[in-house]
Amino acid sequence: MTDERDRPLEPDDERVQEPSASEAIGAALGQAARRAGIDPSEQASTGHVVWRSMGGFRGVLESVLPGLVFIVVFTVTIDPGTGDGDLWLSLTLSVAVAGAFTLVRLITRQPVTAAVGGLVAAVVAAGFALLTGDASNNFVPGFITNAVYGTALLVSALTGWSLIGLAAGFLMGEGTAWRSDRRKRRVYFWLALAWAALFAARLIVQLPLYFAGDVTALGTLKLVMGLPLFAPMLAVTWLAVRALYPRPVE
Repeated sequence: MTDERDRPLEPDDERVQEPSASEAIGAALGQAARRAGIDPSEQASTGHVVWRSMGGFRGVLESVLPGLVFIVVFTVTIDPGTGDGDLWLSLTLSVAVAGAFTLVRLITRQPVTAAVGGLVAAVVAAGFALLTGDASNNFVPGFITNAVYGTALLVSALTGWSLIGLAAGFLMGEGTAWRSDRRKRRVYFWLALAWAALFAARLIVQLPLYFAGDVTALGTLKLVMGLPLFAPMLAVTWLAVRALYPRPVE
């Protein structure tokens, strides 16, 4: 008599089934959201979640200050004759600020993911600007990021596989089961479209300034359309997802 443990596993055996692509994407997105402090299953206030996801006061500074330094220094050093600011000084100080944040986190043994991300972004953006000698190219990586994120969210919504739904499904422990619930599918569809619209709005408003070479206005609008728009959008998303999953009665 053959031992059950010696029986070859069939391809469709549940014990060897690999996670589907949608489940893998949902798990990756959900884990990223959880690391950022966004977990709808937690009993936390909306304000607390939004503030934590931005990294608190330090996270806000790490996100805003390098860009702000670049714009301020570039604007202050504009030569009335040429209309150009000091590109090297602006970029050097911007990258130095991002590097200082990373160094402080390393010294204090704090999580460095956000700071390193900001430093890498600052270095890449500076590289674009220095290679071309055009300060406006400092914003090209941001345009690429917005285009990629916006497109991915739009496609996911139109195909019925909302990235917001995939992340929330993982966090709420239901995987892709939300796709069989018409109400959840509708909510996740509109949330994905809303996020896609946010990224599209940034491009629509900022690209004309890029082509016009208006670095000061472009940098200012980038800051205004950054965290000030991200925070309320995140709050709406958090509230909408929480509304789909009633809290257990204690």
